[in-house]
Formats: sequence, structure tokens, C-alpha cells
Amino acid sequence: MPKFLIMVHATQADYDAMTGSPTPGYPAWDRETLTATVEHMDGINRELSEAGELVDARGLAEPARAVVVTAGPDGSPAVSDRPYGVDRPVLAGYWVIECAGPDRAVEIARRAYAAPMPEGSTPTDVVVCPIEDEPPGM
Repeated sequence: MPKFLIMVHATQADYDAMTGSPTPGYPAWDRETLTATVEHMDGINRELSEAGELVDARGLAEPARAVVVTAGPDGSPAVSDRPYGVDRPVLAGYWVIECAGPDRAVEIARRAYAAPMPEGSTPTDVVVCPIEDEPPGM
């Protein structure tokens, strides 16, 4: 069966709103909505596990805790001093699944996208990408 990576994106503002620091487009989360979202995602995990489709799933720490290695002035690897993902959506969590095909993977992504959020929130993308077993053209 084919494998797919389902990627959930978020911004630093999403993480901040979840911990009670709202900004325009990112209202503060209340305990009830946060609990409902966690339960929603846990339900997806349980379903995938019971169906034998789940390979791996993880949530990632907020972008402010990430480190970016980029080209330094001389082109060699250097740790960037600019913040990561503060002004754009970045990977917040993922599932690696093994399922019947792309339609099933998209069905799962649609469920993830429909997770509960506070009224007035700015939803971010959920991306489905096939995982290739070997490099293209091989």
C-alpha cells in the first residue's frame, strides 16, 4: 500500500493563541475548545491505528523553539539569528500513513482540517504528500 505524509501547518500566532495570547485573526483558545481539538486529533489517531494505517504521528513544538541552519556569510552552515515561522505557517504536526490511496489520505486530511477552533480563527493548510519508496526515475 502507498504511504502518505499528512502535514498540519500553524504559525507562532496559533501556538500563542492556544496558550492565551491572542492577536488579530488568532483569538485565545478556551479550555473547552482546546480539549475538543485534542480529542478530535486523538480520534483520528485511534481510527488510523485500529485500521492499521498509522505509521507515525507527532505534534511539533512551537516555531519559536526551532533553530534554523542556513548559509552564513561565507556560504558555510550557520545558525540563523532570525526567528523561524513567526510570520508564516510552518509544520506543526504530521501523520505518516499507509492506506489504499490518495483519496483516503485526502479524507484523513479533511478530518484534520475540520478540527475545532475558536470562532474567528485563521485556519492553516493541511497538506497531503505521497512518500516515494525510491528516488524519481529509478
